[in-house]
Amino acid sequence: MNGEKQRAVRIDRTGGPEVMQLADVRVGDPGPGEVRIRHHAIGLNFLDLYHRTGLIGLPLPAHLGMEGAGVIEAAGPGVTHLQAGDRAAYAGYPAGSYSDVRVMPAMNVCRLPDEIGFDTAAAMMLKGWTAYYLLHRCKPVEGLSAGDYVLFHAAAGGVGLITTQWAKARGLRLIGTAGTDEKCALALEHGASHAINYRREDFVARVREITGGKGVKVVYDGVGKDTFEPSLDCLAPFGLLVAFGDASGLAPPIVPIRLVEKGSIYITYQGLFHHIATRDSTQQMADALFDVVRRGVVKIPIGQRYALADVQQAHRDLAERRTTGCSILLP
Repeated sequence: MNGEKQRAVRIDRTGGPEVMQLADVRVGDPGPGEVRIRHHAIGLNFLDLYHRTGLIGLPLPAHLGMEGAGVIEAAGPGVTHLQAGDRAAYAGYPAGSYSDVRVMPAMNVCRLPDEIGFDTAAAMMLKGWTAYYLLHRCKPVEGLSAGDYVLFHAAAGGVGLITTQWAKARGLRLIGTAGTDEKCALALEHGASHAINYRREDFVARVREITGGKGVKVVYDGVGKDTFEPSLDCLAPFGLLVAFGDASGLAPPIVPIRLVEKGSIYITYQGLFHHIATRDSTQQMADALFDVVRRGVVKIPIGQRYALADVQQAHRDLAERRTTGCSILLP
């Protein structure tokens, strides 16, 4: 491309949505192990907000965005699984998907099946991979079987609606929480067995009621501070709390003896990027996600579409929980 200028969202400092600016950047040719991809759609995630605010730091100045889909324009030396002209999708570091075109490592970029559109792919990679590892790799010591109860916070969000469908397909009874009756209805439509409006109900009491006092085997918690402590009281003995995000702020520290007091329970905090640290693991997770989407087992709900130039408003809507399902940016 000889350094042709393209648009990309950049921050020179951390802060509110206003720190994001659309800038012209020069995009060259891919080096060894890299590809150049022209985006057709870009994913929007809470992780992007953490990068913008500095909760999870990036070296400044920084480009934002962790997920996208488009067409490979060029593949660098050593890249064997992709070539120019391939439809592709990805999630992963380094950040920079909020752009027209970018050069990036090829390891987490996967060839996209023809049956899956760019909008769907951009909305599902990071969130779908997250749903996969939560359900398939984060299991309680006693395992998960059809009929078991699990609790998922923010069940009407992008990860939530994907996980809810996938959990139903596995025969799990997922109890979802959300902040409005409309969002609760959405979770139920996507396969939740029960939905709890946490603004009107005590979700701990409701979980105990639904499970006959036994509690759930797993709590999946991407909310953090607001839900962490009461979630411990939702677990059955030997149950597992899987933290994977901090939408409401960082969860408080916990004294280990409390795990015994709560029933010899377990806690883990998981991050997607350890699960896609190799090409083989990345492709295995992509194959599983592509399969359930192609077969219609999991449908990717895109609730919002924004122009790339409207990225500030997109971040405001996501931070203020005005969105449902997945959101994407369109170059």
